[in-house]
Amino acid sequence: MMVVTQYGNPEERGMYMEGFGVAIIGCGAIHRVHADAVLNNGMGKILWFVDIKEDRAIASAEKYGGSWCTDYREVLEDPRVNIVHICTPHYLHSKMAIDAVKAGKHAIVEKPAAMNLEQARMMAQAAKENKRRITINFQNRFNPTSIKAKEIVDSGEMGKIRGVKGLVTWFRDTDYYVESGWRGGFQTEGGGVLINQSIHTLDLMRWLVGELESIEGHVSTRALKDVIEVEDTAEATLYFKNGARGIFYATNCYTDNSPVEIEIHFEKGTLRIYDDELIKIQDGKWERLIDGISEASPYKSYWGKSHATLIKHFYENIIDGAEKTIIPVEEGMWSLEILDGIYKSSATGNRIIIDNSL
Repeated sequence: MMVVTQYGNPEERGMYMEGFGVAIIGCGAIHRVHADAVLNNGMGKILWFVDIKEDRAIASAEKYGGSWCTDYREVLEDPRVNIVHICTPHYLHSKMAIDAVKAGKHAIVEKPAAMNLEQARMMAQAAKENKRRITINFQNRFNPTSIKAKEIVDSGEMGKIRGVKGLVTWFRDTDYYVESGWRGGFQTEGGGVLINQSIHTLDLMRWLVGELESIEGHVSTRALKDVIEVEDTAEATLYFKNGARGIFYATNCYTDNSPVEIEIHFEKGTLRIYDDELIKIQDGKWERLIDGISEASPYKSYWGKSHATLIKHFYENIIDGAEKTIIPVEEGMWSLEILDGIYKSSATGNRIIIDNSL
């Protein structure tokens, strides 16, 4: 028997079972990861590609099939479209997602959820009022290393968490910012290394360890002061409600894109995520729980390899009418909350109390 949920009636879910009508908004580099995922999971058909740059929209439509346009509002008027993938610059995320759910579409939004907490709250409210789902693309939660680490944390087998460490040391040059037309400015990117390169790491730290109580941090611009107005380096100390303490460092000033490192220190040992490996250190012995051997990816390594997994789960989430959305906007706000705390702490020199009532 089909169960009616708050997200749709039986006829609507029956339509989804025939396959989703999909539109991809924004045809920059990351959109092809979404397009390939849709084609490979067999659960939807891409009907539209949208980009303000006509040549990019046309190229994607020719490569993958489907129609193209330069105005996303045209797509939202198409009754065949059930899901939109929002792969646009940060400053467009909240507006497009809100417009999408008001038009009766579900939306998957590339990180960050929005430019700030206020915009994200509006997105969450719009999804609720319109009985549609918005999921935020924190795909690294679906990495095998992340899943296993979360399993161990939740089991309590290694005891209480004492601390967590997150390190992101990457490289971004002048061309990266200049060629984009939107990166490097607070009004369009919303920040620098915090909101763009290291937001996945902050999300994982919060997801794995728990709610924050307070944060103290600092941001600065060092390597590209004459090019960008946003920060290229950030550091923080995170104080969690469960008593754990975290340290975080991120920079775009290194000369290479090193693997991200997350380490969790427990009463009975340590877990270390490094690249695609998960290592357990206990009683002086090292055990490789995830060996890091994986299939080669045609995409940039630092994008992660779990976009397709998240997108598949999101589609299934809609079909099943599950009560909870996969990584809803409310969870997408966790990292924005940390960002907000670091910026405020850097500006004032004070430790910032975190509001967990979001």
